[in-house]
Order: sequence, then structure tokens, then C-alpha cells
Amino acid sequence: MSTSSANPETSRPSGPQTLDSSLPKPVIIGLYGVPGCGKSYLLKELKRQLIAESFDFYEGSEVISSLVPGGLDAFKKFKNSEKEHYRKLAIDHIAQSCSIAGRVGVVSGHFMFWEEGEHGGQIVCTQKDLEVYTHILYLNINPELISIYRSGDTGRARPLVSVEHLCKWQEAEKTQLRQLCYDNGILFSSISPKVWLPLSKISILIRDFQSHTANMNLARATDKLDDILAKDAHQLHTMLVLDADKTLVAEDTGTLFWEIASRRHPELANDVALKTIFSSKLGYSYSAFRQAALLYEESFRDDAFDLLCEMVAASVTLRPEFRSLLQRVKEDNHVGALVVTCGLRQIWDKILRIEGLSGAVKVIGGGRISDGFVVTPEVKASLVLHLRSTYGLHTWAFGDSPLDLAMLVQANKAVVIVGEEKSRSKSMDTALLKAIDNGLQAYQDLLPRNVPSRLDTRKLPLVNIYDPKFIDSIFSGPLNNNSHELRLVHATEKRSAKLLMTPMRNAMVAGHNLREAHQNAGWYLATEFLSELVGVEEYPIDHVQGNKTSGHRLRHEQDTLIVPLMRGGEAMAFGVSRAIPLARFVHASRPDDIKADHLHNIRTVVLVDSVINNGGTIVEFTRYVRKLSSGVRVVVITGVVQGKSISPGGQVSEYAREAGLELIALRVSDNKYTGSGGTDTGNRLFNTTHLSR
Repeated sequence: MSTSSANPETSRPSGPQTLDSSLPKPVIIGLYGVPGCGKSYLLKELKRQLIAESFDFYEGSEVISSLVPGGLDAFKKFKNSEKEHYRKLAIDHIAQSCSIAGRVGVVSGHFMFWEEGEHGGQIVCTQKDLEVYTHILYLNINPELISIYRSGDTGRARPLVSVEHLCKWQEAEKTQLRQLCYDNGILFSSISPKVWLPLSKISILIRDFQSHTANMNLARATDKLDDILAKDAHQLHTMLVLDADKTLVAEDTGTLFWEIASRRHPELANDVALKTIFSSKLGYSYSAFRQAALLYEESFRDDAFDLLCEMVAASVTLRPEFRSLLQRVKEDNHVGALVVTCGLRQIWDKILRIEGLSGAVKVIGGGRISDGFVVTPEVKASLVLHLRSTYGLHTWAFGDSPLDLAMLVQANKAVVIVGEEKSRSKSMDTALLKAIDNGLQAYQDLLPRNVPSRLDTRKLPLVNIYDPKFIDSIFSGPLNNNSHELRLVHATEKRSAKLLMTPMRNAMVAGHNLREAHQNAGWYLATEFLSELVGVEEYPIDHVQGNKTSGHRLRHEQDTLIVPLMRGGEAMAFGVSRAIPLARFVHASRPDDIKADHLHNIRTVVLVDSVINNGGTIVEFTRYVRKLSSGVRVVVITGVVQGKSISPGGQVSEYAREAGLELIALRVSDNKYTGSGGTDTGNRLFNTTHLSR
């Protein structure tokens, strides 16, 4: 098939095709707009500017013509149901071709046809289109220009329509298509000449679509963090990670941005368009934040965007508590501060510059395609974990909303900022309570001091950022800080974890198959989470091509000891061992099965048990290990931990407050049931349930 169109003699499929599920879903970019807006011209220009080896270009009508016996003339005579069949066939054909070739498809298409005088247009975009397209660009051209283009197009016979009808047609397409994209996870952008000229800017956007993924997004954010720390990481012992809006300032600078923008540009309805994105099925996902960046791109030229950010920055001031704290950071060589915001980076760069803090406090944020990435709740959490595992920094996290909770959970110390009731997050209490029940240990600071607290002060103790003792606890460093906490990392809501959990919970799975499931879970937890907590190190390996290259393994892997708590923890421990094969391995039925010799030169002990119920056993083992070797690091890996044991008052929680503990779990369970007999995990693992009847 040609990169510009299908050849009707060589590429016509014999019947309906569907995209091979074993192939990766290709990036397919749709070019839409009312007939005569210049889609074909743009397609040709993009074909000229983009690399042919990476992109395929399709006129949608030509692909349909190539698939229909008799071409477009025959297609136009079909009933609507037959037309829909061939439209679905065409987009499937494009997707299949792009997937096999590993290329990005750029396709010009029609959303609706609307003859003047009819009550409404006929939508010709199919559900299959919405399943295949990953991005849609809508050509938002002035209807008066479209009218001129249509009348001057000698290559196509187009019916005469009024400018008024073209305007109505265009608005209907933009509104309906944008919502359909949000509902189907397609990134949408309206392209107007005033923002996107020259056309090379559209090529840059499409290249971004070609490569940008959630994994790349996180990698770029992490690279940004590494660049920030390149010079100073060696002298830091503590890092403050701060949310921005409603944390450092009382206001939401994103809302202020749109308020100011709507005053300067009356056609903009405050932040309604932005709120529509996050209230759609996209939620607060990676795609939602990418969509928000596209909204800013389509709405504001670079110069206008920068001016609005300047105006917002000039209209807000840092809370005095944080101004004082960050001034102290500016004067200290061992404590750093980082603003990580889901909002607009440029606003926060300017706020910190105005406050005289831009040299000491850096910003990681997005808002424009040129930033290279967007900040999501997952990115916030990963950056905190990266600070701890890669740089060994003691982290304090400050945030105010559910978007910050993942970050707060990953930090060594977490502070929830509680603002005025009328402006604080309405959903935070519920989300916060769930996080605390799952092991989060945090403080709350009331700003201003007379506002009501969140939850109760037993679950969420009060702290005062202005208090000299609090300040000293940050700047004295973690080695001089006598407080401890439970570091809980778990995969309860991850899809991968749900797949791993299923055979472990399935009453029909036992013996070898259950042991294999536990091994898989242990390998996963060690690979996904233990490597993040402890960190990894490079070492030389022989590349398959014959040269030397770098591989990675767990940091100090050969100085790690895996201890399965017998007998339920053995199978999972074998999985952990598979992930870190250089680690030593010692079985233990009782704490005193671990001898002092076993801990010689050991840096990290990994205690593995299949289930933690009340936590008494794991606390007993941890106490014993630390008694034998006070400086050893203890990490617990388990399949299931009962929520009660890690909640305030639970044995694991209370021990962690006393001495600190790191716990990795596949799942946190609210089910307080303890297995016995036929439901005991050990009996199920070894087919000995009959012995307990």
C-alpha cells in the first residue's frame, strides 16, 4: 500500500479485517475539519516535512475507494449501513498496515456531512474510528476563508453553502468531536493558523505524538530531577518536595490563569474547558494532563501564555510559613527544596523568581508541549521514591489534595496542608482516611491556624511549620531525628498485582501451582519495589553483539540476606531470590534460626512471609535481627498485610513508630479473617490441608 493512498488493484482485502491483538497498537492521527478547510493540503505538507520511514499518510476517501469494488462512485450509492461497513474496513486496514510496518499513520477524514437547510448533520465517524485513533487534530479555519477555498477549488465539485452554515457546522463538529475524544481516550487539539503557523509547528506536534508515552513521560521527569541534582546531591541529606497550588500559596494559580485569560480574551469561559477534561472519563490520568497541555497550546501563543503566567505570578504571594522555611533552605547546603506541580511550570518559575528563591528552589512541572513531560500523581510519587532510593535522601513531602497522596505515601515524612474550608479539596478527607488506614503516617498543618482540622488529630497529628522545633527536625538531618515511621509500599490497586493475586486467592489453586504463583509474586515485588527502595547499581556485562556494556543489579545484592518465614514464606522467597540471585538465603522457622554468622557483612535483610495478620511474628523476627546486628537494614516482603496491623495501634504500626520499618506488600487487606485448616496458606501451598481437619 502506498504511503499516500491504497492501490485498489493490489491492496483490497477480501473481507473484514481486525487489528491483530498480538501487534502493538499504532499511533494513528486523524486530521479533521469541514470539507474545504485544507486537510488535503496539510496532509501533503506533512508528508513533505516528516520522515517517510516513520510515517504513512492516508486520504480517508482514497482508502475507502480502494476497498470498494467500483470505487467512490459505487460507495456513494450504498445504503448507510454498507457505507459504515467500508468505513470500518478502511480504518482497520490503515491500523493493520501501520502496526505491521511500525509507523505512525496520519489520516484525513470526515466527521459529519451537513447540507444547508437540514436540521442537523449526519455523523460518519464510526465507533471503530474512535477505537483506532490515538490523536485527532481539528483544522479550525475561519469559515469565511473556507468559503473562499471551496469556491476556488476547481478539482472538486462542492455545493455552495453560506458562511453562516459553515460556522454552525464547524462549531458542531468541534464540540461533539472533542467530547467523543475525551470519552474514548483520544488526545484532541484544535489547530488554528493564529497559533500554529508556520506549519512546521504542527510537524513538531506530530513528532511528539509519535514518541510520547507514559513511560517516556516518567523518564523525562526523572531526567529533569537528575539534572537538578547533578551538582549538589553529594552534600544533601534532606529534600523537601512541595506541591504548589493551595500548598505554597492559598490560591489555585491554574484557576487564576484562566480568570485573567478570560478577561483579556472574552471568548474563553474561565477554566470550564480545563475542568471538562478532568471531569471526563480521562480523570487525572497521564492522558488527561497531556490533554490539558494541548488545550493550553491551542488556546495561547507562546508570547501570550508567558505574559499570562507573569500576571498570575505577580498576583500571588507565598504563605509566610513557607517563605520562611524556603529562605532557611536557601541558606543551608544540606537541605534542598523542590516544587513538583501538576500545574503550570512557568507560573511557579516566575513566583520563585519574584520571591528571590529561584536559585535555591527548582520547579518540575509542565503545561506546554515544549516542557517535554506532564506531572501526574504517579510522577510525583516516583520522583520522591527516586530521591530516596537513588540518592538516599530523607524526604519531606507537603501537599493538600488527593493528587498529592501518592507522593505523601512515598516520602519519609508527610505533611498535609489544610487551608480554608471553602477552598480545600472536598474529596481529600475520604482519600486521606483510606491512605492512613493503609499505612500512611502524616501530620497536618492548619494555614491559617484558625481553620478546622481534617479528620481528627489522633489520626492526623498537628504540626506547626513555624515552630522552631519542627524546623530543627528538618535541618538537623535524619541521623539526628529520633522519630520513626512505617514505610509501606504496596500494589493493591495495580492491574498487574490484581492478576498476580488471583491464583493466590483462588480456592481451586493449591500445591505446585500455588507455590508457582507465590514465586511469581515474590519476583514481582522484588523487581518492582525492592529495587526502588534499596536502589540498583551498574556492573559490566558482555553484550550479545560481542562488546562490553552495563547491566544492573540490586545495590549491594551480594550483601543481602533473604529469610523466608517458614513455611508460608518459602515459595515467595524463592521468587525474591530469582530477582536478586546473588543474595544469600537462610530458612527460619523461629527468630533464633538466624545466627550472628548469617549476618556477617550483610547490609540488608529481606524477611519474607506470605501473609501478615496481626504482625506479631514479623515484629518478633525484626527485633531479633536488629538485636544481632543493630545497623542492618530490614525490609519485609509479604503477599498480604492486614490493614489493622499497620493502622494506628496495630503491632506493625506501633513497632515502626518505635524503631522504623520498611514493608512491601502485594495487597493490603481489610479482611480480618485468619486462615486455618483448609484455608491456611501453608497448608494450601503444600497440599497438607487434610492434616488440619
